[in-house]
Amino acid sequence: MSITTAISQENIVVGEVANGLPLTIPVYRLKGDGSGPNVYVQANMHGAEVQGNAVIYQLLEQLKHLKLKGDITLVPYANPIGCNQKSGEFTLGRFDPITGTNWNRMYHCTSKLATEFAEQYADADDQTLKSAFKAALIDEIDQLLTGPAYRLTTGKRIALNLQKLAHQADIVLDLHTGPISSQHLYCPDYAKDSARYFNIPHVLFIPNDFDGAMDEASFCPWWQLTEELAKQGRKFNVQVEAFTVELGSQEKIDLSAALDDANSILSYLNYKQAFVDAPYQPKMMKRYGCNLNDYLAYYAPMGGMVEYIAPLGGYIKAGEPIAKVLRMERYLSEQPLQTLTLDCDAIAILHFASASVNQGTELYKFFTNVFEL
Repeated sequence: MSITTAISQENIVVGEVANGLPLTIPVYRLKGDGSGPNVYVQANMHGAEVQGNAVIYQLLEQLKHLKLKGDITLVPYANPIGCNQKSGEFTLGRFDPITGTNWNRMYHCTSKLATEFAEQYADADDQTLKSAFKAALIDEIDQLLTGPAYRLTTGKRIALNLQKLAHQADIVLDLHTGPISSQHLYCPDYAKDSARYFNIPHVLFIPNDFDGAMDEASFCPWWQLTEELAKQGRKFNVQVEAFTVELGSQEKIDLSAALDDANSILSYLNYKQAFVDAPYQPKMMKRYGCNLNDYLAYYAPMGGMVEYIAPLGGYIKAGEPIAKVLRMERYLSEQPLQTLTLDCDAIAILHFASASVNQGTELYKFFTNVFEL
């Protein structure tokens, strides 16, 4: 007998636009039997990063035929302002046009709560501690949302509403894309084993540092609590896993690739025991890791028109060409075609979307000091 899991939809209000009408975000929910982890997935926080919406579609198409152990919440179009922020044929939507702040740097986290809980719940069992800490995180966000309205920017209000949903989950996946990019995964150091269950070849390991992003806002409080309890000699595993999943390049939808990405996510969720008798397994593939402090940004040493040569996801040896820069205004005064190289071995992960660059533009991001998982 085939399984059909009901999908419900709610449109949550995350603010108001200039004519006073509500700004809403669609939220899809599927109920589990309560025996497994709750999961939260969101996409399109940055306006041009649309592929995550296709992945959520492919996830829904499969999830409705699975028997779920935990509840699953999926949020496409997480930023309704960003995805409608157009300039001609291009989607902008990476930064709040009013404040200039990155839309994915407005979430909330403070270490104060973890410190307090480590003292107050020193003798509590793990489940009691987990339930109380999760409730406190949600309450903290509620207090910010119900406090004086004049203290919240448009972007902060959107972020807090999303974060309130994410704090109810045990697994948080934030779907993004790069400008022109290969697939890669932002993974907290403590969840290294989990990275092997995504079908993603390149994994960036990040420390317990909060810089405003959704994945950090989700796992940092729990990691902080684990570290505070460790000071007391108590072992308490980090209770939430959160990842930023980079799906590829922005400004395009590829439903076939989205199905592959959905299967990758379902493989990880199956490993985390989110389903009953699901067939999803990780692919046999080589996976390469890089620590965040070895993630190299390469800035254009000169202005010009760039031909990008380094293959994304490909291994580059020190001294090999990564790009050529054409400078036609200097045709008679210097060599108009300049070759750029990198002084170390690396894997190219992403590059700037345009061929036209100013000096100092971030041309590439590279994995360096790479290791195999």
